Amino acid sequence: MTDWNAMSDAEFRKEVRQFFEAEYPEELRHLPHRPKFAEIEHWHRKLHAKGWVAPAWPAEFGGMGLNAAKLLIFYEEQQRWGVNRGRDMGVQMVGPLIIKFGTREQKDYWLPRILSCEDIWCQGYSEPGAGSDLANLRTRAEIDGDDFVINGQKIWTTMAHDATHIFMLVRTDPDAPKKQQGISFLLAPMDQPGVDVRTITTLSGETEFCEVFFDNARTPRENLVGELNKGWTMAKALLSFERIFIGSPSLAQNALGQLESFARGRGAFDDPVFRDRFAQAALDVEDHAALYARFADQLKRGETLGADVSMLKIWVTECFQRITELMIEAAGPDGGTIGPLQVGNVSVDVLSSFYKARPTTIYGGSNEIQRNILSKAVLGLPG
Repeated sequence: MTDWNAMSDAEFRKEVRQFFEAEYPEELRHLPHRPKFAEIEHWHRKLHAKGWVAPAWPAEFGGMGLNAAKLLIFYEEQQRWGVNRGRDMGVQMVGPLIIKFGTREQKDYWLPRILSCEDIWCQGYSEPGAGSDLANLRTRAEIDGDDFVINGQKIWTTMAHDATHIFMLVRTDPDAPKKQQGISFLLAPMDQPGVDVRTITTLSGETEFCEVFFDNARTPRENLVGELNKGWTMAKALLSFERIFIGSPSLAQNALGQLESFARGRGAFDDPVFRDRFAQAALDVEDHAALYARFADQLKRGETLGADVSMLKIWVTECFQRITELMIEAAGPDGGTIGPLQVGNVSVDVLSSFYKARPTTIYGGSNEIQRNILSKAVLGLPG
């Protein structure tokens, strides 16, 4: 087994970059949609054979065991080359939680299946009326013999129609004195009576989100991860690295590159007003990248990120939205056209990019919530 952390950062970056550039299929670069597993299965098999499916997992569980600095490099190179994340809910979310809180039996059973994608996972968190305020969730799980019986509804469940299993937060003690209490973390199979998945078509025409209805669905009691009624604390543990990766500058950087290529083809830079607005957007992207680098350096030094990391998500998503709005304007009367617009060798779906930018300020904790976090935890303002 290779000790990746013993390499210099430059050596590691070179190795990761060479592999992605040589092996990642060109037709899958910068996909504008979330693919189903069948579409990217051959790429997953390559990663699995190389042992690169789970870069953050400890080596003893089949991961690369990367430290924070190497992990940032790995993800930066993925984003730079347009490598699709794939169906990584198992690797990124439920796997680390099982490693931290699961029993030995759960680790031995579930972790190899996650790495091989024998099981494909979706996340059952948000509900109608329980999105950013997730502690309001109402989906119930009641003990019945050796099983939990689940009733309720989840919404905005990404790629649930392509998943074999769901990890979910459920209410197991409705009489708990605080809403964050009485919540448990369960694993459940999707292919069973009592689970109904309905896709949600977005404005851009994609069907990556779903509603999932549970009507007396069942899962064995052994699929409880951690302690009963302690799921809220466990769910928060999943946010450690997600807080910085959701604020990665690549989201705005890629959009800015598309805007520049498209605008040059359209002659938009002949307009001094457009040039000024583009320059402002470019400066915003550079400023955000510098801020991201500061937080990345904290991780590399082994420091814990504070609440101020919420700035990253706010900045990059709102910058992304402004760039897509400018792209619509650069397209002129074609800005409302459905499908890609061709300008020379450049093909850009400006309307789809605009639509995709809208929910970014909502998912992963709405920007309003992030601002509240900054005001209370960073600035010390009253609630």
